[in-house]
Amino acid sequence: MTDFCTIRTDQFLPYPPTQVWKALTDPDLLARWLMPNDFRLAVGHHFTFKNFPIPAVSFGGTVYCEVLDFEVERRLRISWVDRGEENGLNSTVTWRLEPEGNGTHLFLEHAGFDPNHPLQQLGYKMMSQGWGRIVGQRMAKVLAEDSMSVPPEGI
Repeated sequence: MTDFCTIRTDQFLPYPPTQVWKALTDPDLLARWLMPNDFRLAVGHHFTFKNFPIPAVSFGGTVYCEVLDFEVERRLRISWVDRGEENGLNSTVTWRLEPEGNGTHLFLEHAGFDPNHPLQQLGYKMMSQGWGRIVGQRMAKVLAEDSMSVPPEGI
């Protein structure tokens, strides 16, 4: 049965949790794979993601967020709010990291879509496809680029 309230995706990334955590919490790296932002890792910190507006789903281009809680290299949970007049999405995004061999299994849960709200369900469909691609391709690319800029241990 499909849950139209929550998007769930997971991805194995061949990088240690320390590096994946950095991609989730370093504002510059986060901007490279997700969106420009003013993120800071502190519970209660309010920040925004900025992107292009998507009128079809009443998205004005800004996502309003707050760091709700975190456990370093294990979990990050933020609010994800679209204040669009017709959309009004008030949701949460949780990233959970699990070490797996020489890499990290990254789980994402985006919860809070109203199954009876047509614009939120359109956004749900778009983001269901987008989250997997963003993590699997864009974040993986940033991780690969970032790992090449880190000198090997002992040098």
